[in-house]
Amino acid sequence: MAGNILIVDDTPAVLKLLKDILSAEDYKARPFNNGELALRSLKVEPPELILLDVRMPVMDGFEVCRRIKEDERLKDIPIIFISAAADTEDKVRAFQAGGVDYITKPFQKEEVIARVQTHVTLYRSRQKLMQAEKALRKSEQS
Repeated sequence: MAGNILIVDDTPAVLKLLKDILSAEDYKARPFNNGELALRSLKVEPPELILLDVRMPVMDGFEVCRRIKEDERLKDIPIIFISAAADTEDKVRAFQAGGVDYITKPFQKEEVIARVQTHVTLYRSRQKLMQAEKALRKSEQS
């Protein structure tokens, strides 16, 4: 399995397209059509990466990201924002909220795969480094 990815977008066609793209690359892609459902799912099974739409009804992507980054267990999960808005203001706001990347719609399959692979690899490397650091501290205390 290439990785566990959460997709949050209120457009069914986008959810299906992203799920199909990622599933073809052996990722476990879990689609959600709103932020509240996604937040509940995160607490049950945290993913290695989140693809998050900016503009959604009820709770926008910036608010979803803010809530994730406030949770100690979830704050290190990388978030790639996806949006039809290509203006600089939204991009800057996405990074300020804690996003690691930004993809504009319509997106290219190859770009999505490349960015997902990069951030899943970085996430796994950080996790291994944190585990090694924790083990080193434990061995120094004994």
